[in-house]
Amino acid sequence: MDHHHNVGALGSFEGLEDFYYKGRKPAGIFIPKYINIDNNSRNPNFIRSFNYQGDSGRANWSRGSSAVGVGAQFKDDLMKPGSWTMSIMGYGETLPYHANKVSLHPTLKDKWGLPQLVFDAGFKDNEWKMRIKMKEDAAEMLERAGFKNIKTFDNPTGLGNSIHEMGTARMGKSSKTSVLNEHNQIHTVPNVFITDGSCMTSANSVNPSLTYMALTARAAAFAVNELKKNNL
Repeated sequence: MDHHHNVGALGSFEGLEDFYYKGRKPAGIFIPKYINIDNNSRNPNFIRSFNYQGDSGRANWSRGSSAVGVGAQFKDDLMKPGSWTMSIMGYGETLPYHANKVSLHPTLKDKWGLPQLVFDAGFKDNEWKMRIKMKEDAAEMLERAGFKNIKTFDNPTGLGNSIHEMGTARMGKSSKTSVLNEHNQIHTVPNVFITDGSCMTSANSVNPSLTYMALTARAAAFAVNELKKNNL
């Protein structure tokens, strides 16, 4: 699994020309998921949900690389900040499809002689339907906020592009239905722990990195206690 993103809208805002900023802003904006939270927010076209991440700023002198003009006035204009713009991009949950898989190539090997990985995974109907809503709502939010020249975008990429890889060694209570137990310990190989995104049973819609860190800390504490008891 991974998050599907690169879909949303952007627009420009008239006014506030006397507002400037220097350096980098500490953060962008985050809009939590609000669809399929309860019966009142249920969407009939897809299950699960998405969130938005956004950013705003003023166009700088680099806009001159594609601008048409010549002369002193043109150069002076490029030394001033351009208009305010804002973009909102969605991050949606990808379902844990059983058909998505990774296997070892039967003949191709890397430079160390190890079999190369073969990925057979992709987004499916639920993600494509969700992206329609992600694009439409982003445009509506910008419009209601007073933005102009609103344009939507939808540039889908493959699994792994969002760099939130999850799944393939799910956590669960039984070795018949999962690879890891509640301590991120392999059911059938107790001295091996997997604490990255492999343990996730679903992708949700938010960045999972802090969850991995928390799972790793918990698994390490458990392993230390088990070592002290001579159970590992």
